[in-house]
Amino acid sequence: MTYRVCFVCTGNICRSPMAESVFRARTAEAGLDDRVEADSAGTGGWHEGDGADPRAVRVLAEHGYDSDHTARQFQASWFARLDLVIALDSGHLKALRRLAPTEQDARKVRLLRAYDPAAGDDLDVPDPYYGALDGFEECLEMVEAASEGLLAAVRAEVEGTAG
Repeated sequence: MTYRVCFVCTGNICRSPMAESVFRARTAEAGLDDRVEADSAGTGGWHEGDGADPRAVRVLAEHGYDSDHTARQFQASWFARLDLVIALDSGHLKALRRLAPTEQDARKVRLLRAYDPAAGDDLDVPDPYYGALDGFEECLEMVEAASEGLLAAVRAEVEGTAG
């Protein structure tokens, strides 16, 4: 059975495609890419059909990540097929939980940085869209830091060892 994770940000062109790319690389490195599927979406449809922001593509490529991506908007009906919905900031978390058809679906929504023990109290990944390239670098660093903890949690679910 495939475990499905969807990363969600605002427009699905910066943060969530970066998180998807990093997490796909982590699952491949862990030998779980045949059991874990990752994708991404936005809370809004402004960029639907577009590729990832060129700055996100550049930063991903510079760090050895794939960035093939087409933006799309998250749909409430997707909860039925997803095991985990990863929000990139608290605004997305609230929007996704409101969108969830059931309480069980709402419990599937988590903040990405909650998986980073060094994150402290601020669990939001800042939106780099209106800034310079260094914001995309910072976003990637946060995503990479949280991806290890997320991978451990997903591995526990896939291997049936979750508490």
